[in-house]
Amino acid sequence: MDTQKILKDTDAKMAKALDHTLHEFSTIHTGKASPSMVENVSVFIESYGTNMLIKDIAAVTTPDAKTIRIEPWDKGTAKAIEKGIQVANIGLNPAVDGCVIRCFVPELSRERRQELVKTIHNMAENGRVAIRGVRRDAMDVAKKSQKDGLLSEDDFKRIEKDIQNKTDKVIEQIATHIKHKEQELMKL
Repeated sequence: MDTQKILKDTDAKMAKALDHTLHEFSTIHTGKASPSMVENVSVFIESYGTNMLIKDIAAVTTPDAKTIRIEPWDKGTAKAIEKGIQVANIGLNPAVDGCVIRCFVPELSRERRQELVKTIHNMAENGRVAIRGVRRDAMDVAKKSQKDGLLSEDDFKRIEKDIQNKTDKVIEQIATHIKHKEQELMKL
């Protein structure tokens, strides 16, 4: 296996782990309305006989910083969406207004903000663990290639350094996003 393929695979896997971590961050609400707060809530739709995500059955918008507006494409699903949000226990209280559902985002207490900061730090640690796992796997592939005679000692040292540099950059990106999200959460 050549060094370019190992590095390309490592880049792709690290990017995927970083994207997952950033998506996790986006699920934490900061007292400001965001469609991502409800888009992935599962709702049982009786007429379809299955569970569906809100984003698959409705348009989700934020008309202002404190309101999430959900407009189902099938008007008969409004009550099911309301119930799904209540069951999801995400801290929102939906109100059905005709065929539109509105969720008003409450202000966060200081204690809740601190809990959310701990949550994002846990999410970030999980992201860093995933990145280090990708690094370990890439190093194992490089070591095996060297052992099999496919990589010279110099190539192995070079790829080892490149993999570590990529790891450090991605972990630094996670740290930057943590700091930004923490500031966002603690802003009153």
